[in-house]
Amino acid sequence: MGPGKMDEVRATDFKPDEFKALPDAVQEELDKHRRQYMTDPEAAHYWDPIAIGTPGGPVATLLLHHVGRKSGRDLNTALQYYNLDGKVAIIASRGGTEGHPAWYLNLLDKPECKVQISKNSYDCVARTMGDEERAKWWDHICEEQPAQAEYQARTTRQIPVVVLEGAVPFDGKA
Repeated sequence: MGPGKMDEVRATDFKPDEFKALPDAVQEELDKHRRQYMTDPEAAHYWDPIAIGTPGGPVATLLLHHVGRKSGRDLNTALQYYNLDGKVAIIASRGGTEGHPAWYLNLLDKPECKVQISKNSYDCVARTMGDEERAKWWDHICEEQPAQAEYQARTTRQIPVVVLEGAVPFDGKA
């Protein structure tokens, strides 16, 4: 996709909660990455979000397996993850759109999930961090991925930080 489409989004002076949905081209790239994770998790683990127009170089990603709250179907989503103090967390930013991502709403309904980090899988329970814990993580998250601060500025909702209890940060060993 390249930076072009997200550059247009970044250049738009959105009022809070005016950004409703990710561009189709961004969603297509995210789905492409999800499919790669299912077939070649080692190659997909480090992904360069420049594919969706987010600069900064490759980031660590995981594949979240969750159950659809409406459909009851098994679903999966590739997401950047962060680790701090031996814990793994994901961010429900959805690019700073008005609403929460579907995977987050699914985890609120059924927090039991499975996480694949590279080729390692873990049974987990998702927990949204409270304000104090989130504040500690948020600085770390924005330092690692400055775009998250930009996403938070686009919305009045507090972007949830979700810890995945049971996941182990990838140490680079197979």
